[in-house]
Amino acid sequence: MKRAYVAAVAAVVVVLGSYLALRLPVLETGWQQAHADNPAPAAAPLAAAAAPQSEAASVDQDAPYRESCAREGLSESECVGRLIWFKATAGNDRFHTYTFQQRIGVLVDWFRVLRTDQRDDRFWAWGIINDPACCKPGDANCPAKSLDETYGFDWCPGDDVLLKYVGKAGYVDPACGLKDAALDPDDPHTQGGKLDQRHSACDLKFGTSTGALGIRKFPNPRFDAAKWKALNGGVGSWAGFDRKMDAITGIESDSRVSKLADASVEPPFLIGTSCGSCHIAFDPLNPPADPAHPKWENIKGLIGNQYTRMSELLGSGMPKSALEYQMFAHARPGVTDTSAISHDQVNNPGTINALINVAQRPVFKGESITKWRKVADCGVEKDESKCWCEPGRQGKCWQFSTRKDDTTTVHLGGQKVVLPGVHHILKGGEDSIGALEAIQRVYFNIGSCSEQCWVNHFSDMRQVDPEQRGFGQTPFNIGQCRRDCPNFRAVEDRLQNVLDFFTSGESDETDLFAARANARKLKSPTAAYTRADLAADLEKEFGKGAVARGQTVFAENCARCHSSILEADGGPFKSRDFAATNDAHPRKVRADFLGNDQATPVTEVGTFPCRALHSNHMAGHLYQEYGSEDLRARPPVADLPEREDLKNGGRGYMRNISLVNVWATAPFMHNNAIGPEVCGNPANKDNDFHRARYAGPDNKLLAGQPACVRYDPSVEGRFDLYKRSMFELLHPKERGRKVTLTNADLIVDVGIRPLEGKLEKPLGGFGQARIPMGASAGFLNGLMHKQLIGDLFLAKRDPARLEAAGKKALVPTLQGIADEVLKNPARFVEILREKRDFLAANYVSCDQLVENEGHRFGEDLSEADKKAITAFLATL
Repeated sequence: MKRAYVAAVAAVVVVLGSYLALRLPVLETGWQQAHADNPAPAAAPLAAAAAPQSEAASVDQDAPYRESCAREGLSESECVGRLIWFKATAGNDRFHTYTFQQRIGVLVDWFRVLRTDQRDDRFWAWGIINDPACCKPGDANCPAKSLDETYGFDWCPGDDVLLKYVGKAGYVDPACGLKDAALDPDDPHTQGGKLDQRHSACDLKFGTSTGALGIRKFPNPRFDAAKWKALNGGVGSWAGFDRKMDAITGIESDSRVSKLADASVEPPFLIGTSCGSCHIAFDPLNPPADPAHPKWENIKGLIGNQYTRMSELLGSGMPKSALEYQMFAHARPGVTDTSAISHDQVNNPGTINALINVAQRPVFKGESITKWRKVADCGVEKDESKCWCEPGRQGKCWQFSTRKDDTTTVHLGGQKVVLPGVHHILKGGEDSIGALEAIQRVYFNIGSCSEQCWVNHFSDMRQVDPEQRGFGQTPFNIGQCRRDCPNFRAVEDRLQNVLDFFTSGESDETDLFAARANARKLKSPTAAYTRADLAADLEKEFGKGAVARGQTVFAENCARCHSSILEADGGPFKSRDFAATNDAHPRKVRADFLGNDQATPVTEVGTFPCRALHSNHMAGHLYQEYGSEDLRARPPVADLPEREDLKNGGRGYMRNISLVNVWATAPFMHNNAIGPEVCGNPANKDNDFHRARYAGPDNKLLAGQPACVRYDPSVEGRFDLYKRSMFELLHPKERGRKVTLTNADLIVDVGIRPLEGKLEKPLGGFGQARIPMGASAGFLNGLMHKQLIGDLFLAKRDPARLEAAGKKALVPTLQGIADEVLKNPARFVEILREKRDFLAANYVSCDQLVENEGHRFGEDLSEADKKAITAFLATL
């Protein structure tokens, strides 16, 4: 989760106190020079030994996955890729148990999320999908009979082995038993398909399910059962571990601290997440009768979970008054921040990508890409920064170079297809060096290889000394990561399997007519419902001839952005059949991806612009090596209403997304802000994260808020949400005005607070900063506090340097702020709130408040044409 600070954030009080009042004599050059991060080359790893054998469990946890592969008709490679996508954590259990808390300071309360006694409420609270293979201890036919057996979690296949190793060493991960797919004879590392040099599958790290798909558990060998029982009153409870400390100490500020922060207490499990934790969702063609009790046939791994509350999950151990919670636990369901951990000080919401019809997704050829590529040898090259061969392997080498001839290989129906170019992935097309690398990068996003590769390269938001590590981002080195992180190599050697899964039948379109046909067959096996039946029903609802008229309206108004087949290649849009199939494809999928993936200036689209300012792929930033040179060479968006220094590095653009099966994926836009607000309405109201969004012209929340729409993954529930969202899309004046404000007072304890009995008496004029609820969450996110602190320092110490940097006009205001803070530090929050406009203009990356503006294309259509385009898109 990000760590940023706003004008009103009291943590900066400490910083200003130390840097303005106490440390004015520090080296002034420090404010100009960013800390350089040049780690020494790491020692190369030895060749992997033969994989150990995991113990046989009483229930085969892979059986449902094999059955799903057979049901979907997946190939061997696609099925292996699916298993990895659903299960592989690549070692991030350590990150989510230790590194996240200690390096980033954010606590996850895994018991709150995964406790088995609230299993039936889990989907409604967190939006996560219950694992059909798991059960609540004590339920009929559940192998576990009590909560003590599972430490309060679900019992899942493989737990009869795993639970034996809680508090003990020696657990052999089930991933060690992975049956890999056949070798690719064209892979330079296989010597014609004859030599298997893949890294041990053990380092994929599967563990067993927690009861929630995509969230995996591992036995903690450091667990002390006696200590745990004494703390919690029993081994099946976590009551003491997540208890607020004020219940023990009676001290008011301890109400914001729990035992989760006590590193001396080890939980029974280490928890990891797979890529599927965000992407596993309900199949629109076959939704569950009860979302809290799905069956395997109701689940797909690629469509994207539009109900997930991942931000709230990752902050589940934080009080609502915490800065981190108020900054980030406010994304809409199905939306998360892809730079939440690798914070770039931009309010950066984005929907979970719907990976539909990936086989038809556009690629871009001739782009300048600098990356590592597989080769059979390094020749005479001795520089490991340019070419590296894995020790103990035969010709397993990678070469680092810049080229313009990259391709993308997919396997369709057993046939290899080489596409001339690379995909553009993420909302702004930032992942642009290849699909395989983009898949690998997802593992960094969820915590894999953190300590070996990247955690020391992102900015520590509490570090304001430019001479120290963590002051700013630095790019991590993929070559170094490959050498040092075995989990990286385990994933990398199987990336083609995952990509094959992406282009498998599981990502094929899920059309409304087929979904309705399936729903009818559940009631009557002989029932039928065709595309023609759907068109007839749509015309009853939207008007005679609506579907045909909608196709014309789409061709005239939408296809230039939302067709992947240019007119030069496919003929005029006006005579195009946008539902036509690709007859050369073995499954005859829809030919048109219904999105061209072209980068469009966000000002042209007009939607919430902050996401377009995402900066992690810029030169000098964390994910530099995952962005192409062409990406960073995009011209600045001249009319973007942000400061000039925020327009460089290819920022300011959004991809034109696909509209395939848009009937099933509403609400709309990259932040799900256009359409009704959706919610889970869980039984446990402590886990109800819905918040008021609708505001008046003064940006204050309306007293009367429209009711949210409860999650409804049924066919007709999705279709109803689609229609309501389309109405808002085409009627901008009817959308209302949505903003995200803090929903609790934000409290930061600072300074020295000696105790008099159980009362805290702060020294120095301040001990606590409080920001009343109702502040802009985006403003908190986007304050570039390090630049502000540095400039406040220079305004007092060396204003000439600010003037030389083109900031002469800012000096008087900065000096005034510094003087007031030094004179009366207790008024720090109030002082900066008074200067909000100044801060917004000069020290906030994106100050956009209204979240559902823009994309006004179509608002001038007649009402009949608006109904027609709504009807037509429902057929695609």
